[in-house]
Amino acid sequence: MERTIEEPSTYESIADAVKGCEPGGNVCCLSEATFSLAKVVLVKEKISNITIQLLDGDGYAIRQVTSKKRSAQQQEHLNDRQIAVIKALEKVLMHCKKEGVQLIGYSDELVALPASIPEENISSASALDINTYDSYRGADAILDIDTD
Repeated sequence: MERTIEEPSTYESIADAVKGCEPGGNVCCLSEATFSLAKVVLVKEKISNITIQLLDGDGYAIRQVTSKKRSAQQQEHLNDRQIAVIKALEKVLMHCKKEGVQLIGYSDELVALPASIPEENISSASALDINTYDSYRGADAILDIDTD
């Protein structure tokens, strides 16, 4: 089901149009201002599974957003919180490099060594096991599939 919001629009008229849509429906906006306000309506009214589209003069959708509940989002891609954690990890890794620490993956283990250790001494007694809290798996563990 598709609805078009007539101009000029108000918060109430947009909310009525969005609330009147069936799940999976589209609400079309003809101006940037209406499109922006419709996105606010989706968030404030906590409406999910509705797509808001901004149409150009020829009726083509040039921008769109679809509201979804956090639990309903597919896990094919990292969410915003997961990306923030990755960015924090990257900062930690940058500090490791600045402080002369190298991280080496051994099968299912991750260890830290001073960067000054030559490659031939990588299995040094000075290696420190890193507690990865089961968030790190070496490629060997992923590729080692039982074929029994």
